[in-house]
Amino acid sequence: MPLDANMSEQAKIRCGVVGTGYLGRHHARLYKALETCELVGIVEPDDARAAEICGEYGCERFATLEQLAAACDAVSIVVPTDLHCSVALPLLKGGCHLLVEKPLCTNLNEAERIVEAARAAGCVVQVGHIEHYNPVMAYLENAVTAPKFITADRLAPFNPRGTEVGVVLDLMIHDLGVILALVKSPVRSVEAVGVNVLSPSEDIANARITFENGCVANINTSRVSMKKVREIRVFQPANYLSLDFMNQAGHFLRKEGVELVREEIPIEKDEPLKLELASFVEVVREAGQPKVGTELGKSALELALQITELIQQKS
Repeated sequence: MPLDANMSEQAKIRCGVVGTGYLGRHHARLYKALETCELVGIVEPDDARAAEICGEYGCERFATLEQLAAACDAVSIVVPTDLHCSVALPLLKGGCHLLVEKPLCTNLNEAERIVEAARAAGCVVQVGHIEHYNPVMAYLENAVTAPKFITADRLAPFNPRGTEVGVVLDLMIHDLGVILALVKSPVRSVEAVGVNVLSPSEDIANARITFENGCVANINTSRVSMKKVREIRVFQPANYLSLDFMNQAGHFLRKEGVELVREEIPIEKDEPLKLELASFVEVVREAGQPKVGTELGKSALELALQITELIQQKS
């Protein structure tokens, strides 16, 4: 519900979680741990899971979204992507600020419905593009000034969780959001290929994106890999950056005469989800704007859907 303008600065934000599976459990854990908020409760269809989470984190299980909304100021939506809209709308009607795990929705019509509902309720909607809160991204935002060519690789072993959408909406969208934020230019053209391996939709995908400012991005994504990789490389005039989102490390190569000199990048490691939720709670408290709001969330979704359509046309 909207916060009272006279509320004490020390008042805790009352938070809830819808969906306490693998990722939702971490949302509950962090809301319980953050000093600026109170974990009030959850909505979880599985009885055993609900009892486990409530017992572990000392919160209440609510029977309906409406009941959760009445008890909370802010809620994380951590359910399958195809359910995001149907969960978000009643929570917004109840006056809750939302953190919706990425992608925002499965289509632009649902995304616009969420945006309109949020506007009508005067509520914040933050989209869970977690890499934007990774300490690696904080470095990139300062270091990337004139990107000419970007490569991104995101590989993961197969997990049935998330296969209600293809790998573009499941994993590649992380890098699409990062690249859109770094390049800051409209997309001129997109090429894409993809292959189904273990699920009904693409499990491996490659996209090549050309921007109006001339920057080109090449993105490789797989959810049927034997190892995890989350890396990005950015080439600019006179320098080159190579960063690892997973290990929060990287190096910087700068031109010195006719040679490239390598420097390790000092990155202060931290848990991205903790930083993301802390930022969300602060935005709710201060009536601010999220780093990743619906505008970037919709832009990343629109680009992901364009890539998905190109892949489907070739299959």
